[in-house]
Amino acid sequence: MRAALLTLLSHWRRHPGQLAALLLGLVMATALFCAVQAINAEARASYASASARLGAGALPSISGPGGGPVPVETYAALRRAGWPVTPVIEGVVQAGEDSIRLLGIEPLTAPGDMLPAGETGNDGLGLISGASLVLSAPDVADAARSLNGIDEVREASSLPPGEIVADISVAARLLGAGTSVSRLLLTGPAPGPLGEAAPGLILSRPTTGDDLARLTDSFHLNLTAFGLLAFAVGLFIVHGTLSLAFEQRRAMLRTLRALGLPLRTALALMLGETLALALVAGAAGVAAGYLVAGVLLPDVAATLGGLYGAEVPGTLAFRPGWALGGLALAGFGTSLAAASGLAGLARMPLLQGAVPRAWVRGGTGALAMQAAAGGLLMLAGFAAVQWGQSLTSGFIFLGGLLLGAALILPAALALILAGARRLARGPVSEWFWADTGLQARGLSLAMMALLLAVAANVGVSTMVGSFRQTFTGWLDQRLAAELYVAAETEAEATRLAAWLEGRADAVLPIRSAEAELGGAPGAISGVVDDPTYRENWPLLAESPGAWDRLAAGEAALVNEQLARRTGLSVGDPVALGPDWSLPIAGIYSDYGNPSGEAMVSLPLLEARRAGAVTGLRFGVRTPEAEALVAELREFGLPPSRITRQEEIKAASLRIFERTFAVTGALGVLTLGVAGFAILTGLLTLATMRLPQLAPVWALGLGRRRLAILELVRAALLAGITFVLALPLGLALAWALLALVNVAAFGWRLPMDIFPGQWLWLLVSTLAAALIAAAIPARKLWTAPPARLLATFSAER
Repeated sequence: MRAALLTLLSHWRRHPGQLAALLLGLVMATALFCAVQAINAEARASYASASARLGAGALPSISGPGGGPVPVETYAALRRAGWPVTPVIEGVVQAGEDSIRLLGIEPLTAPGDMLPAGETGNDGLGLISGASLVLSAPDVADAARSLNGIDEVREASSLPPGEIVADISVAARLLGAGTSVSRLLLTGPAPGPLGEAAPGLILSRPTTGDDLARLTDSFHLNLTAFGLLAFAVGLFIVHGTLSLAFEQRRAMLRTLRALGLPLRTALALMLGETLALALVAGAAGVAAGYLVAGVLLPDVAATLGGLYGAEVPGTLAFRPGWALGGLALAGFGTSLAAASGLAGLARMPLLQGAVPRAWVRGGTGALAMQAAAGGLLMLAGFAAVQWGQSLTSGFIFLGGLLLGAALILPAALALILAGARRLARGPVSEWFWADTGLQARGLSLAMMALLLAVAANVGVSTMVGSFRQTFTGWLDQRLAAELYVAAETEAEATRLAAWLEGRADAVLPIRSAEAELGGAPGAISGVVDDPTYRENWPLLAESPGAWDRLAAGEAALVNEQLARRTGLSVGDPVALGPDWSLPIAGIYSDYGNPSGEAMVSLPLLEARRAGAVTGLRFGVRTPEAEALVAELREFGLPPSRITRQEEIKAASLRIFERTFAVTGALGVLTLGVAGFAILTGLLTLATMRLPQLAPVWALGLGRRRLAILELVRAALLAGITFVLALPLGLALAWALLALVNVAAFGWRLPMDIFPGQWLWLLVSTLAAALIAAAIPARKLWTAPPARLLATFSAER
């Protein structure tokens, strides 16, 4: 067995290029998959931390009018009235150059899971020891020690990065909060209506990490799909390299068997060798994936923060779960890629081992069966969409569409090349098309990888471009006011609105109230009767006189998310609260909002939801924005509470670009893996093709012309694959916009076409194919005549 194993391993020593292709293909496939899994694991760990962070995320909160602070006297009155509330003070303190989030709690009334555990155990009760004790996340412990009036700092590993916790009295002193707290947390059942115990306070529902996890499912599913796609593309490289290696070792295996080595032992040795290589490459892929994830994670954190408000740290922790998963997938994928080659060797008769071209001979029957399997996969995807509109069915459709198209591709290439051969005139032309058809069989896996990569890039770029174009136009419509200003209290808001009346063309209050809409948490916005809304607010569907009915308090508008989730349409009544419903006069687009929302007249909202309406911001219409900004500063409004329209647009577009930076990077990486698949396919075919090229060279076709024809052939196959990938990519974009996006967010985006992006992608695809073909073409061009002549004396 030792001699047999060394003999089998000698193949890789004689073909180091194949070994490099095998290892690099598996490393790249595993790296991209592990990078995605590491990012997802980090994000989900952050959601879990948010859910369990001091127990506060899972508790309803009570805030003052307009979402402001709550006086201590009000807190004391609620406690005396039997309300199970605990106070919280939140803010940011400056320690040198570090900004630290400070959370002040009251340990005696806080529930047990709110008390953070320090390095010495549960230190929450120690906060009331009399000393100025602060519990700190390890990364800001040194900065916390520099705060004035702090006697002791203990590290608490359970705290999120950048946060410290103190007794509420210490926190009030550090933040200068006076006799108010930021909010109250309701730790038990409410004993009665809040309005009776403390009029003017606002009770908000809890937001937990579980909410974030559900909300971001689509984003993580998209990343996982990209990771699996990249792994599948890399697996094509592994499959092609292993298939060639098995075929090249047929003669070696025949000799070993003739010398007495049992077939079962030989196959076991080859499988063990393959798994050992998979383990080595998988470990390298896990390490590379960790590095790739570290580079991409800041953009992912910006995406999750911009789209969903999820706080994900920009640093990556090594978690054994995704690393072991990557190794397991590498081993499983390699075994799957080797299965067909090992099965072919197991069926090989003892005296029929030296057939070096057997692996590229795919008969018409085999291609037809493969195409039929691809068709069945596509039908299964369409069936999944017909049975249900959900994220799962959307991704089943995408999987069936992509894998089915990949399986159909070799048959489609064979038909196209056979048709071109029938149109060929002249011996060289006929030979070129016939040889291209033969080579396409050997490059079928590389072309399938290229098809998937190009389709993914077309689909994602179309989706992102459509989103960008729609989002930009939507921002121009929705952000019609030239200025947006904010007050700190209701009294200041009233004074500010009165001051603006004579100085601006229109003052538009931005006020809303939380509500349950369609069985889920949402919000009701109140608007005043102003031409700004009629002229700029985009409606997807409306009834005659929609804005007039809204202003009269006779109807409501709802966003697309609420309409789709509840199946409501124009004219249907929408329930806005107990004993309150209005007919729907219109449906408006609301991109970026994951929740349902309704819009009613502001006077009607304030009458119906007195005490629950929040919002201290105003949109200001004025042709002289800069002059009004200067007057607002004289009025006493700080610059931090004055925002120009263009600043909001620029910030929104920056968030948008960072949001899709990750998918763009993964698309480029996937295309790079596909280009490498072409390179490995051509390199492994180069030696095997000498028996086909030597006779043509001997008949007078020079090596230079043969090399040029090799480049033309590679570009031709890549170009045909690109053309076939275009409709597949557009179908992918449609599925992302019409199925996945609707199931994930509740809105549907219009689909726009961007031919300029296709041209760039075509150039990139052809460049990748030509670069991949350049190395084998150069080898052919510089091959000595003796090497070509030697093929006539070799055993064939």
